[in-house]
Amino acid sequence: MIPHVTELLTRMRAIQEAISTRVVASCEQQSIEELSEVVDVQAGDMIFAIDRISEAVLVEQFADLAQTRSLVLIAEGLGVTGEMVLPAGTRADEAELRIIIDPIDGTRGIMYQKRPAWILTGVALNHGAQTDLQDIELAVQTEVPLVKQDQYDCLWAIAGHGAQGERVNRKTHARAALPARPSLADTIANGYGGISRFFPGGRAELAAIDDELVERAVGPGKPGVPRAFEDQYICTGGQLYELLMGHDRWIADLRPLIDKQLRARGEELGLCCHPYDLCTELIAREAGLLITDEYAGPLTAPLDVTTGVSWIGYANQRIQAQVAPLLQTILQERGFL
Repeated sequence: MIPHVTELLTRMRAIQEAISTRVVASCEQQSIEELSEVVDVQAGDMIFAIDRISEAVLVEQFADLAQTRSLVLIAEGLGVTGEMVLPAGTRADEAELRIIIDPIDGTRGIMYQKRPAWILTGVALNHGAQTDLQDIELAVQTEVPLVKQDQYDCLWAIAGHGAQGERVNRKTHARAALPARPSLADTIANGYGGISRFFPGGRAELAAIDDELVERAVGPGKPGVPRAFEDQYICTGGQLYELLMGHDRWIADLRPLIDKQLRARGEELGLCCHPYDLCTELIAREAGLLITDEYAGPLTAPLDVTTGVSWIGYANQRIQAQVAPLLQTILQERGFL
């Protein structure tokens, strides 16, 4: 276990609140055009002006933390490798911790003020390049609220100690407990869920898989009666939050599988989920959610900024039992597995 993990939790929460405060202030002061300017492309993803704001706070805060805890910081925007070893002069193999972070997960939603973003952080003991998502022992995610929001949520987990959360009032700073409440439903019928398809490229195939799964799981539709619903939250942290709060019953992000097929046809999908997007899945597991890879096994991936990751989340075992076998069969029939 990470030494002094509760003290580190307090520090991670403070760092995330500092980033959120700076980003919200920038959204209040700058135009959409200024915030959405493309300033770089790294690991296949666009870096916007709003990302630079969060990155600046990130480096400041973790440089200060490194006065007491040596670490390898992993995030987009940290050069070609996506890594920074702190304090300066420390060798990566000598650092105590590996900390992977997405300083703004949901950039596109927050910069256009369409939907809140999230700050995601996962902390593991340093096992070198082999350090994996399953090695994360502390995870924290904090909502970056829209300018018009008076409240935001924060969720966290220490491995083996369950998930916890708070709702914070931005104006009064009042805090209230926010328990995770995954759905107890035993079917996907009449509930939210679905397969992620955020961007052009592969959406027709992903939608076809989604439609076929609902058809097999729920049965044929009736005129004027929708069988299930979907809500495309362009943000992995946000998707995990929706599962945690009982809003969604299942989510599957299979873009890396589609990417392989598109490349075989000479096309490019462009953007997949990465380990930093999933660095808080520990919170979901500690809350009782079932998070798997595309083969229904434990979700594993190196802590880096480049690996494409497919993942599936289920609110409970009954939802998993209904969806997982059908999804596996459909993916096999369509040549994705």
